[in-house]
Amino acid sequence: MGVDSGKALSLNPLLQNVSLDSIHSIILYLQSKGIHQKDMGRIFGMCPQILTSNIKQDLIPVFKFLYNELSVPSYSYRKVINKCPRLLACSVPDQLKPALLYLKRLGFHDLGTLAYKDSILLVSSVEETLIPKLDYLMSLGFSRGDAVGMVLRCPGLFTFSIENNFKPKFEYLVEEMKGKLEDLREFPQYFAFSLEKRIKPRHIEVVQSGFKIPLSLMLKSTDEEFMELKALPQHNSCLCMLLITDMLPDTPFSFVKGYVSEAKR
Repeated sequence: MGVDSGKALSLNPLLQNVSLDSIHSIILYLQSKGIHQKDMGRIFGMCPQILTSNIKQDLIPVFKFLYNELSVPSYSYRKVINKCPRLLACSVPDQLKPALLYLKRLGFHDLGTLAYKDSILLVSSVEETLIPKLDYLMSLGFSRGDAVGMVLRCPGLFTFSIENNFKPKFEYLVEEMKGKLEDLREFPQYFAFSLEKRIKPRHIEVVQSGFKIPLSLMLKSTDEEFMELKALPQHNSCLCMLLITDMLPDTPFSFVKGYVSEAKR
């Protein structure tokens, strides 16, 4: 199946005592749920715990959870599991249901998005991961409502490291970019960009060009689009700034470009 046996054993020592018949039964069960043979290597490689799971006690409840709680049809099981194999290694009563309940309370009501896009949140510990991330955002000065609004707009915030992501990027925003909480409230996706490869280089270029643009446009625009923004005539910079800052954070660059071009005529 293409599974690194050494790595699998280090992650799940119980494998040395499991029978081939037991593993075969698990494979057959997953295939009955639509998981392809070619998917098994990646799934077991990421979560070798699945190979020693109990079909009745562990795996069946997960698929029932997907169907009953997230409204995932049986023909979509493969898509969901391939997106997040760890679902199969999680306890429904101890992990999946508590996480879903917490996320719903926060405002994550789109079950389809949780199942197909943000399933990593379902396998994240409420006490050790989700709550601490929300608390950290509040410690920066955001109200609980603002912090919740940020994670709803950018669920990835729940997956970022406080020490390796939030702290250095927030420090750079405040100390070097002279940014404010409002910037992050409007564009929480800031934390999703690389500090060294995107944020710092773009900020330095903006400072050197003397052309100020909103945080979202500075980071979301492609290299070509960014160069076009920098190339705007200096005598139009003030007008362009006024127009661009009125745009919403999610406004496409093509719309911004067209709007500014019209204003320059």
